This record gives sequence, C-alpha cells and structure tokens, in this order.
Amino acid sequence: MSSCIAADASLSSAKPAWRAVYALALGVFGLIVAEFLPASLLTPMASSLGVSEGMAGQAVTATALVALVTGLLIATATRNIDRRWVLMFFSILQIVSSLMVAFADSLAFLLLGRLLLGIAIGGFWAMSTATAMRLVPAAHVPKALAIIFSAVSVATVVAAPLGSYLGELIGWRNVFILCAIPSLLALLWQLWVLPSMRPESVGTFSTLFRVLRRPGMLATILIFSGHFAFFTYLRPFLETVAQASIEGVSLILLGFGVANFIGTSVASYLLSRSLRLTLALVPLMMSVLALLMVTFGHLTVLAGLLVALWGFAFGLVPVAWSTWLATTVPDEAESAGGLLVASIQLAISAGAAGGGAVFDLHGASGVFTGSGLLLLSAMVIVFAAVRVKPVARADQPVTGRLSREIDN
Repeated sequence: MSSCIAADASLSSAKPAWRAVYALALGVFGLIVAEFLPASLLTPMASSLGVSEGMAGQAVTATALVALVTGLLIATATRNIDRRWVLMFFSILQIVSSLMVAFADSLAFLLLGRLLLGIAIGGFWAMSTATAMRLVPAAHVPKALAIIFSAVSVATVVAAPLGSYLGELIGWRNVFILCAIPSLLALLWQLWVLPSMRPESVGTFSTLFRVLRRPGMLATILIFSGHFAFFTYLRPFLETVAQASIEGVSLILLGFGVANFIGTSVASYLLSRSLRLTLALVPLMMSVLALLMVTFGHLTVLAGLLVALWGFAFGLVPVAWSTWLATTVPDEAESAGGLLVASIQLAISAGAAGGGAVFDLHGASGVFTGSGLLLLSAMVIVFAAVRVKPVARADQPVTGRLSREIDN
C-alpha cells in the first residue's frame, strides 16, 4: 500500500503526467502497426507457409475477434490488479506475438501468435481512456486522448506501405521482428514512468450492459461501421469510378492519412469549444461527404479532396467519443473503454461484411450511400438522445483523479 501511495504521490499536484501518456501512445502505436501489418504481407506470408492468401488473411480476422472479446472482458477479469502491471503485461504479449509470427513454421502457430496480439490490443487499448483520465487533470483529458489516437492514426498510415516496402527488402519475418521494437521501447518507458494505479472500481457484466444501453454507444457503433464500410471499398471505387491510377490511389490514401492525423491533432481544441456540436456535426459532415462521393466521385481530383476531408473528419471521431466516455461515465471508464474498442473491432468486421453484401448488389456507390445513411442516423441520435457534459477547460483548477485517490 505504501509503495502504491509513494508512486501516486508524484501526481499529487495538478501537473499532468505527459511522459506516461506518451509511453501509452507508443504502446498503442506498436499494437496497431502489428494489427495491420499482415494486410501488406499476405502474399509472401501465404507462399512461405504453403497456404492460400485467404487463409493467411485469417490472421487479421482472428486478431480483431479476440480484441473484441478482450475489450469487453478485460476490466472485469483484471479488477483486482494494479493497472501499471496490467498495461505492461499487454506490452509483453505484443512482443511475444510478433516473435511467434516471425518464427512461425505453420499457419496454426502463426494464428496462435495473432490471438495473443488480439488479447494485447483489446486489453491495452481498452484501458487507454481510463488510464489517461487518471494521468492528467480533467481539463487535459482531450489532449491526452488526442495524443493516444494520433499514435493510432500514424500507425494506420505507415503500417501497410512500410510493411510492404520492408517486406521486399528484408522479408516478412524480419518485418515482424522489427515490429516488436516499438513495444519493447514502450515497455521500458512504461516501467520507468507509469505510476502504480490500483483499480478504481469492481467492473461487472451488469456494468457493461448499463454502458451499452446509453444512446451514445449506439451512435459510436453506427459511426465506426459507416466509416469502415466506406474505407474498405474506397480503393475499388477510386479505381473503377474515379479511374484513378495506382499512383493516384496511393496519393489519395496518403492524403487521407495526413488529413486524419491533422484532425486528431486539432480535436482537443474543437472539443473544448463544444463537445456536443463536435459529436453531432462530424457524422453529419461525413454523411454529406459520402453522398458527394456518390454524385461527383467520377472526378478524380474532387474525389481526392473529398477523401482527405473524410480523413480529417474521422480523425476527430475516436478522440471525441473517448472524451464523451471520460466525461459522461467516469465511474465506469474502463468498462466503457472496453466497449469502445469492442465496437471498433465489431465495426471493422460488420462494415466490411455488410458493405460487401451491398457492394455485390449495388457497387461502391451503394456502399457509400449506406454509409452516409448510417452516419446521418448517428447524428440524429446525438442531437436527440445523447447527454453531454461540458469538457473542463485548461484554466480550471482541477486536479487529476489519480492524485485525488491519495486523499480518499
């Protein structure tokens, strides 16, 4: 107990623990890079293991499904364990996972490694919201979340092209070995700067359902599903409707990534102005962009601009909804964070699967129309039913929750 208080004492002032936040961001970066790497390395992986690319692609599916389940269960399963050690355990899992994949001599062993990665992603990412709330004063929570999700944005952008490029140079197995380095650095950094954090409350399955019943969670699932339906079938649309070349598609996707990073970076500023308007207007903007893509997507330059604007808007989404969770259900932050991660993983699967069914019937334009309707529905839910508490401003003398634990 005394060691816990000693570790917490460093945050007894109102000063935010930014080094710890950046250590979490580096950990998230390593996890997301590892999750998306197989997408760019499927062909050599399948050839090396003697399986089809479709079978090798199950490495992505397995990770997403396990991350979904872990995100839901992690708060309850670790309710008596110091959060510092839980987070570091997940960093170790990512390192072990990457090495297992790198040295896999069969698809079964590779999938086992990817299952471990799913546990790490679901657990580490689910706790990032609640942990950020405890590391910084309330007024700085949006900025802390923006830092963490900026790492997600960067990882999403660099994973595929960097994996493909390095795979040609040094082979896919060595790429996965290199992938363990960010998590190793994050682990050492976390060991150095993360304070001890005893669990705040005992999570239960009833807690999960209480959080899930909130209209905001439905809006979150609709937004992420709309996004991933759009993004999954963006490349076929650009190649067939917009008639973009391979180089043009790459440039447009790069524009999406850069704009996404910018959106994430400015999110804290916009959220401090009005959290409710941000939550409502972002899905409205995205729905309009989806419908504009259907109407004017045959114009390559305009399509590229619309995709970049979509990237900017989506950059606000994870920060905005994590902030909503942090301000609306602070007493259930870990369960809510797990639900957010689970909804993202579910949306990846549902958006791709549902979008695929629509794509076969009506093409990419049909997918974009459906995506726009999902996002429009989310906007209506936000205005009609989502309760929003104001975000604390930086000039308010509010101390971090971790520091307040010492006084209780």
